[in-house]
Amino acid sequence: MNNLVVVGIDVSSRKSAVCIMLNKQVIKQFNITNDAIGFQQLLDELEFYHQQPQIVFEATGVYSCRLQAFLNQYHYRYTMLNPLKAKQQLDQFRRNKTDRRDAKDLAYSQFIYHRGPTYLQDPNYKQLGAMSRFYEQLTHDLVSAKNRLHRVLQFTFPELETLTSHPDGTNYWRYVQTFTHPQIVKNLGYEGVMQYFLSFHGIGKQRANKLATNLLELADTAYPAVDKAAFEVEQARYYAQRLTKLTKERENVIQKMSDLASKLPNRDLKILESIPGISQITAVRLLGELGDIRRFRNPNALNAFVGLDLRHYQSGEMELTDHISKRGNPIGRKILYRTIGQMDSVRYSEPCHIADYYEKKKRSSQSRNFKKIAIAAVHKLTRTVYYLIVHDQLYDYSVVKNKQGFN
Repeated sequence: MNNLVVVGIDVSSRKSAVCIMLNKQVIKQFNITNDAIGFQQLLDELEFYHQQPQIVFEATGVYSCRLQAFLNQYHYRYTMLNPLKAKQQLDQFRRNKTDRRDAKDLAYSQFIYHRGPTYLQDPNYKQLGAMSRFYEQLTHDLVSAKNRLHRVLQFTFPELETLTSHPDGTNYWRYVQTFTHPQIVKNLGYEGVMQYFLSFHGIGKQRANKLATNLLELADTAYPAVDKAAFEVEQARYYAQRLTKLTKERENVIQKMSDLASKLPNRDLKILESIPGISQITAVRLLGELGDIRRFRNPNALNAFVGLDLRHYQSGEMELTDHISKRGNPIGRKILYRTIGQMDSVRYSEPCHIADYYEKKKRSSQSRNFKKIAIAAVHKLTRTVYYLIVHDQLYDYSVVKNKQGFN
């Protein structure tokens, strides 16, 4: 550790405080703006040292992304601290909290903890993460639009929701745009409605006849709260059009994620898809939310990343039941949790040791609440995913039970 130079950077929204230390002694402190001018100033300081300094900063969401991009561009290794971990380590040094003091404490703590550099993932993982978050936003918008369409249809044509067994999907949204009010159906008559359904790809004469007959019966029995010229009719069409657009956009995002995942310098996508119950959509979203799983030192670190690590509380004679921390990535945790249900639904055609475990525990449970059992199954899933990816293996049910790493 002789002549070790450490650069601590406290990142804020528009500026950052920098502290340069040599062998635990401060040799320079200054502020930079988080733009091209400020980063050039930082670069001039970094280039002054023959040996590459150790750079440490705390992850601050979107604010630290520009600093990361700058350091990656100029091939500087860095240690990016998780905010919770940073707080635990730095609280012992803090007396007064200021940006200048935090930068100094970050630099000084590096001499104490000797942290290694942050694992650099392939840039495509970051793009997959951005796409996954956009997909999540589109899903949220989709649910909101569905709820709003349902409410407005109660004024115009509530019976339309019973036309198909699942009032969902692109075809249904198109039905809503055309037949928003029962009077529109009556005006078209059987022939007009029949020709409309025949224009859909994949709908034959028999299916079109059934849909047309059902729709005319619904129109005859309907009693709308507004007439066909009411604004609610226009409003319902708007939501139906928006749902069509959102559905198409989600499909486009998944296709882009699949294309990008296939370009990764490994076969992570293929490995995830080999696990029964994990579809292509689930696989690419897991890659987007979890990133390069090789960067985790063990499965427990992966569990902590998604907030599945167990918390224990005991004080005196009081001892609470262990529960998951929920401090990590909530979207990744949700995807993993839902994957257990997908595995269970295909267990007869695609057997999996995780689904076997889930079913066995459900049968022996005295409670009808299977959430804790599902969480335990998720722990098995993360261990399985970690083992397969780290060892570059596809899932094989016939041998998986004999592998110690899966248990």
